[in-house]
Amino acid sequence: MPRVLVVANRTAESPELLDALKSRAAKGDDPEFLLVVPASGHGLQKAADPDAARKESGEHLDHASQTFLTEGLRVETHLGDPDPLAAVQDAVNFGSFDEVIVSTLPARASKWLKMDLPTRVERVTGLPVTHVETKQAD
Repeated sequence: MPRVLVVANRTAESPELLDALKSRAAKGDDPEFLLVVPASGHGLQKAADPDAARKESGEHLDHASQTFLTEGLRVETHLGDPDPLAAVQDAVNFGSFDEVIVSTLPARASKWLKMDLPTRVERVTGLPVTHVETKQAD
């Protein structure tokens, strides 16, 4: 059974990501997903109160996990390093994956796209990467 690493933060609960995971599961090879949410919060929050940032990221993780499980997807979750690339590297160092899905905000609002995270993840992991972009920021 294939293992798919999914990296998302504020987009973890997006309908676009849910649709992408359901579409991937519909291929019929019974994939197992690991959802990693970097514990970064957003804005000044991460500098002002790292614990609040971890709490906010954890809430995205918990809500997304419940939704995915309700939809019948096989998913594990992990709160990762605040740096999304480091979170991916940590996951890949401690697990075996066949592909990666990176979920981002729209290009106009996404810090991850400004740093070209999908391409960087592909280079670092050597795995195929699917990029899922939400239609709107939260």
